[in-house]
Amino acid sequence: MEQRLSLVTLAVADLARATAFYEALGWQRGMRQAEGVSFFQAGGVIVSLYPRADLAADSGVAPAGSGFGGIVLAYNTRDKAEVDSVLAEASQAGGRVTKPASDAFWGGYTGCFADLDGHLWEVAWNPDFSIAPDGAVTLPG
Repeated sequence: MEQRLSLVTLAVADLARATAFYEALGWQRGMRQAEGVSFFQAGGVIVSLYPRADLAADSGVAPAGSGFGGIVLAYNTRDKAEVDSVLAEASQAGGRVTKPASDAFWGGYTGCFADLDGHLWEVAWNPDFSIAPDGAVTLPG
């Protein structure tokens, strides 16, 4: 297996509502002809939204369950001020800020929000991570 990630699929309660939330964040949907799923190109990874019951069935598991799922998605910013801007944008789009932005012990600045289905996103500025024009993040050498 190659060391890479191709897609992150988020289980959503209402596909149209979830799609509208991400579009309100400024994300542009790709492959609009695809039915029953929404795709968003996110740098070198694709984020997809898929109805919860359908995703569970496709994965061979029960759709029931809630609470912390043990995963947090991350969006790194190019500067410290952008963290506050992204959290405000998520809140205005209907998301819930779960942790207001603050200075982090590791030297950065970070906060978190939950999307409409409770998927957690960390928004962070890390002075040690470089971000390419296409959004790709590179670990320091």
